[in-house]
Amino acid sequence: MSLLNSSSPPLAERMRPARLEDLVGQEHLVGPNGIIRKAITSGNVPSMILWGPPGVGKTTIANIIANEVKRPFHTLSAVNAGVKDVREVIEKAKHTNRPILFIDEIHRFNKSQQDALLGAVEKGTITLIGATTENPSFEVNSALLSRCQVYVLKPLGEKELLSLIDQALRNDVDLKKRTIIIREHNALLTISGGDARKILNLVELISTGSISAGSISTGSISAAIEITDDLVMEVAQKHIAIYDKSGEQHYDIISAFIKSIRGSDPNAAVYYLARMVEGGEDVKFIARRLVILASEDIGNANPTALVLATSAFQAVNIIGYPEASLILSQCTTYLASSPKSNSSTVAIGSAMNKVHETGDLPVPLAVRNAPTKLMKDLGYGKEYQYAHSFKDNFVNMEFLPEQLAGHTFYDPGNNPREEEIRNFLKKLWKEKYGY
Repeated sequence: MSLLNSSSPPLAERMRPARLEDLVGQEHLVGPNGIIRKAITSGNVPSMILWGPPGVGKTTIANIIANEVKRPFHTLSAVNAGVKDVREVIEKAKHTNRPILFIDEIHRFNKSQQDALLGAVEKGTITLIGATTENPSFEVNSALLSRCQVYVLKPLGEKELLSLIDQALRNDVDLKKRTIIIREHNALLTISGGDARKILNLVELISTGSISAGSISTGSISAAIEITDDLVMEVAQKHIAIYDKSGEQHYDIISAFIKSIRGSDPNAAVYYLARMVEGGEDVKFIARRLVILASEDIGNANPTALVLATSAFQAVNIIGYPEASLILSQCTTYLASSPKSNSSTVAIGSAMNKVHETGDLPVPLAVRNAPTKLMKDLGYGKEYQYAHSFKDNFVNMEFLPEQLAGHTFYDPGNNPREEEIRNFLKKLWKEKYGY
């Protein structure tokens, strides 16, 4: 018989911090100079969207904000709440001190449900805190998004996750009755994927399973549980749930799906696609990932990939299930079987790093816009050379700021299509691509 209290909430819920000082991770938001901490200190908390992967503290931060600023706190889950529920909360809010309304998985609200929030957020009747694992640019309508600050939460790192486990072993009423020794933690970290809820509940599952299965010789309170990588994998594999589009498997399957396509394995990719289709996954969610992958992992190695993925996204929105699965399968197998290149992804990453490093460098006068006489008198656009006026529609001039002159961000990948691009660029820019 398990010594852990089976009627108590899951460990992750029991360990949920109520104070900002006890929160682990998200230092960029809640640390000494974090924008959310400053908002709490000032008492001027804006409506916000917390965007990040599961188990990184979105719900916890919302609860802490409400506790710290001493305001009424209402919660809705977009999975089962509708416009009627939203309006009821807003009506109650008119008679209280600007309560906080927390909406979990706000990306699951449709347009009419999101529109129901607009007036109350704009007038300050409520302070909205929405949590989402999806890019709010796609999933939150622009009117609501413009009225909220968007804060990005990061996956928790090894140090933070191990700190959470240590706190649980020392402070949790149930776990501290046991002697639990972490001999190895690689499997815990790998399976959790930066998700605090997942790693804490896995520790509890292992502890409970070890006792109830009789793997501890006596099952007495003094018996020790040694957590090893092998034990973690054994317990985790026995408790893999069926696909749940609102649970942990959702993220594991989409990860395997994307990695299979990136790894050019159409068989594994279409298998994971089938898992999602059978589980009733949102067709737009799958199609959107395919569009992103077509640019991120294929890019100029096969520009048609993005065209097909975009067409697939449009088609599945029109067709819907069950026939949409055919379109998704065609796109998935095409992308998986396509040449791969991340050179465009690397290029924008390199360019953004350079922007962060060098700041707002002045644009060369020759390529500035000159809509007024004053700008023309100042030399804007004066030395610009129109490419089409030259042989081969090309003129060798510098378009980058002076401090970055000659810099190369885009390095074509090692594939037939981008070799053609490289050869073309070599002919034009020998000093940049003539190696």
